[in-house]
Amino acid sequence: MEAHQPPKRVVVCGGGVIGVCTAYFLSKKGAAVTIVEQSSIACAASGKAGGFLALDWCDGTPVGELARASFNLHRSLADELDGASTYGFRPLDTISITITEKQTSSQSSSSTRPRPGKHSSIPSWIDRPVESPKMFGTKKSTAQVHPQLFTRALIAKATADYGAEVVIGKVEKVAAGDGGVEAVVLAGGRVIEADAVVMAIGPWSGKFGLLSSIFNVSGLKAHSIVLEPEQPDAITPHALFLSYYPADGGKPIDPEVYPRPTGEVYICGMSRTAEVPDDPDQIAGDPESIKVLKRVAESVSSHLREGEVKVKAEQACFLPCTDDSVPVIGEVPGVKRCYVATGHSCWGILNGPATGAAVAELVMDGKASIVDLSAFSPSRFVGRKMTFL
Repeated sequence: MEAHQPPKRVVVCGGGVIGVCTAYFLSKKGAAVTIVEQSSIACAASGKAGGFLALDWCDGTPVGELARASFNLHRSLADELDGASTYGFRPLDTISITITEKQTSSQSSSSTRPRPGKHSSIPSWIDRPVESPKMFGTKKSTAQVHPQLFTRALIAKATADYGAEVVIGKVEKVAAGDGGVEAVVLAGGRVIEADAVVMAIGPWSGKFGLLSSIFNVSGLKAHSIVLEPEQPDAITPHALFLSYYPADGGKPIDPEVYPRPTGEVYICGMSRTAEVPDDPDQIAGDPESIKVLKRVAESVSSHLREGEVKVKAEQACFLPCTDDSVPVIGEVPGVKRCYVATGHSCWGILNGPATGAAVAELVMDGKASIVDLSAFSPSRFVGRKMTFL
């Protein structure tokens, strides 16, 4: 008989949804997992995202297979973890609509923007004039989670049932020898020995030399607000994707509105490329962007206007974006048993489970079976690193 082999010691750097999903599946497969997170679990985009899930919206792109696998994994996890009550998992219908912000009397009434009207095909709580309503998804193809609650539910399961450990600290470097990864070194000098390391640090990948020497990851700053209506029961589970025309005639924007089973309504948009701060706790929303989102809320529904809601959050987060708009998932070239999973942009919550499961297979079994990772390999950038503009 073969001698018993102890579980692999795996350090996962990053406590967002990608890192936590990876830690969850690694620990479930028997690895001794330590998650290192600088601030707190789901402190950045994984706690401030919308949590929208779509089965087939990525079809025809390099992430199509990943998205489908992950959407189905979300359903399985919801059954396993009682996601409906634990983290707000639910299927929902998705609608696209066009809205023109109401003009004041001092503004010109002439406009080339769409003329708003009323439509019986949309839920009654959307009681402002809208144009061009279209069903984008049904309960079979779109769903949602509360991303912070989802991420924290997974890490709670991983620690309580599978022995994963969370360490708060900043990763300074990955120590490696000729044989590959040996340890992770934290600020302050603590060394955590490891047989494998997974770098899942989102937009901070662009600040980590081991990764930034191979590929670029930039940060897209996205803003959001969370409102608590006085009559939450009036808000039905319909996700909204808007084409929104400002009253001043400015460029239209594409905000999104997600009612949550918690009684809250999440509204996001107003994205721009910006410098990612070193500390995730330093991220704050731009006041003007927050004002625009509040105007969007009032333009969608009287239930979301000032005086009818409690503002629970005004926030921003950074989405990790690669030069070719494709995630980077795989072994880091030149460093054995060091893996990376980043660059999921706005689809991180959706693609977290399949990414985590695939990386866990890659680390423990040497190959991912749940999805083909070849299109995501970091080796595609070797010798042709592009400069982000």
